Amino acid sequence: MPAVPDGFVPGLEGVVAFTTEIAEPDKDGGALRYRGVDIEDLVSHRVTFGDVWGLLVDGSFGTGLPPAEPFPLPIHSGDVRVDVQAGLAMLAPIWGYAPLLDIDDDTARDQLARASVMALSYVAQSARGIYQPAVPQRTIDECDTVTARFMTRWQGDPDPKHVEAIDAYWVTAAEHGMNASTFTARVIASTGADVAASLSGAVGAMSGPLHGGAPARVLPMIEEVEKTGDARAVVKGILDRGDKLMGFGHRVYRAEDPRARVLRATAERLVHPATTWPRPWSRPRWPSCVSAARTGPSRPTSSSGPPSSWTSPRYPPR
Repeated sequence: MPAVPDGFVPGLEGVVAFTTEIAEPDKDGGALRYRGVDIEDLVSHRVTFGDVWGLLVDGSFGTGLPPAEPFPLPIHSGDVRVDVQAGLAMLAPIWGYAPLLDIDDDTARDQLARASVMALSYVAQSARGIYQPAVPQRTIDECDTVTARFMTRWQGDPDPKHVEAIDAYWVTAAEHGMNASTFTARVIASTGADVAASLSGAVGAMSGPLHGGAPARVLPMIEEVEKTGDARAVVKGILDRGDKLMGFGHRVYRAEDPRARVLRATAERLVHPATTWPRPWSRPRWPSCVSAARTGPSRPTSSSGPPSSWTSPRYPPR
C-alpha cells in the first residue's frame, strides 16, 4: 500500500476548481447575489425563474427559458427522479445532441435552454402520474411564465399562490456556486459529453439526501411537530438520538441563510396578504415549520459537515 503523504486530506477542500462571477454568497452578511443582483430584490420584484435563468446564463434579462415543447415523458417508472434522469439522457439521440466537444458555445447554450425547460416538463409529467390524463397543451400555452406552465402541466389548475411560492423557491435555489450537482455536471461536460448527459448526471447527484434530497427528510419532522404540537421536544428528541437535524444551518453562511429569509418572507406574505394582516395562521403546516425553525439546534446539525464544494470519500458532498 503506498505511503500517504504528510498532511494529506482526501477530497477537494481548499482546492480552487474554478472561479465564477455568477453567484456571490456573502458569508458574513447573510446575502446571496446573482451577477450583482440580490435574490431578495429578485423575489420581491417578482422576477420569474425563467428570467433569472437568462440572468445566470446570459448575464442579462430578456433571454430566459423558452416554453417547453409538447414532448411526452418517454418513461414512467413511478419515481420522479428516475423518470427525469432517464428522460434527459434520452434527449441526445432524440434531438440529435452532439458532444460538447464538437459544437460551439451558442449551440451549447441553445441546447441547454431546450433541455433545461424540458427537465421541468418531465418533472411535472412524472409527478402528475400515469393514471391522470395529461393537461391539454392549449391550457398550458395560456400560461405566461415557465413556472406557471410547470404547475399547470402538473396540477391542471394550480392555486396562483402555489405558483408564486414555487417561483420564489426556484429563484432562491437557482445558483449556489460549486455545489455537488453543479460539480457533477461540470465534470461530465469537461469530458466533452453532450448537454443532456451532463444534466442527467446532475439530477442523480441532486437526488441525494445530503444535497437536493434533504427537504424530503424535513417533512417527517414537520409532521411530527404538527402531531405533537411541541417543536422543542421533537428537536430535542432528534438530537438526543444522535440523528441528523435536516434543514438547519449552513457551512457557507455565518449569518442567516439568505434563501431561508427570502422564503420565510414569501410564505408570510402569501399566508397573510397585506389587505388582511394580521389574522390567525390560515395554513397548518407553516406554523409548524416556524416552530421548529425558531426552536433551533444548540448542537451540530446536518449542515455541520464540510461545505458543498467539498468532494471527499469520507464526507459526502452537500
